[in-house]
Amino acid sequence: MDEVLAFLKENPTYYLATIDAEGNPQVRPFGTITKWEGKLIIQTGNVKDCFKQMAAHPRIALCTMNGKGEWLRLSADAVVVDSIEARQAALDDHPSLKGMYAADDGNCEVLALENATASFCSFTAAPRVVTF
Repeated sequence: MDEVLAFLKENPTYYLATIDAEGNPQVRPFGTITKWEGKLIIQTGNVKDCFKQMAAHPRIALCTMNGKGEWLRLSADAVVVDSIEARQAALDDHPSLKGMYAADDGNCEVLALENATASFCSFTAAPRVVTF
């Protein structure tokens, strides 16, 4: 898990895929990732479509690439963490969000990535897979 976190921190924009109410994939750039109590968590607002989609269909995927021809693909269950401490940890790790969210604002949400499978890929080697 720490290797996945490090790759995402080094390549801070990743693309998050969810499924909408009609079963269509939806992909958008994302950037929050934090380790909290041994879990990777992401942060968003509960008024956003992506949160509503993850709440309805928790299986998500994300992907990011570095400038060296290496990329990370991850699939996981996005599980809501109802904890003010988790929300505050995500905001502390991403201070630019503090102008938009507060841990107790009723909008800020964090979701833990559970049952995760991450593949480290490149154009020159077979994928290396880790689970957590």
